[in-house]
Amino acid sequence: MPETSPPADITGLSLAEIATLAAERRLPPVESWHPARCGDSEMRIARDGTWFHQGEPIRRPAMVRLFSTILRREADGGYVLVTPAEKLDITVEDAPFVAVELRAEGNGRDRRLAFRLNTGDLIVAGPQHRLRIETRDDGPHPYLHVRGGMEALLSRAVYYELADLMLEEGATPPGLWSDGAWFPLGGDA
Repeated sequence: MPETSPPADITGLSLAEIATLAAERRLPPVESWHPARCGDSEMRIARDGTWFHQGEPIRRPAMVRLFSTILRREADGGYVLVTPAEKLDITVEDAPFVAVELRAEGNGRDRRLAFRLNTGDLIVAGPQHRLRIETRDDGPHPYLHVRGGMEALLSRAVYYELADLMLEEGATPPGLWSDGAWFPLGGDA
């Protein structure tokens, strides 16, 4: 499967271009792969989105992008890297992805929010890609649904951008629209 480089940032793209790029991304059918051979990948995804193998960070972004395409969330909540030949457990400290950039267009019900992930994936928040905030003892944890039960933790900078948009919107209860879906973002939504 040929891999194209993800855009360095999304500031120069329209939301229509971002949505097209997101829709064109074809991923392997990991949900249909159920190999008998299982094991441990000796890999971990840290809370900040850094991928590690045997305790060392994976420094090649292309490798991280490749591994992210074969990542799957299991019914028990665990994560695996899966191919037709084998399935390997991977430790995920929080969420397997991190949203590192936000692009917004429009206002109110006409707003669209697009996110670039640390893996280069592009996601437009909407009915299939829900935003939510989980409140914990250490504060809010904002997430974006990516695929197959997997989420992206919004980086602090992206979360603050989202909060600014929410304050500008002034909705009660606090929240934002994106791609025709309403996201209450007051916590535990």
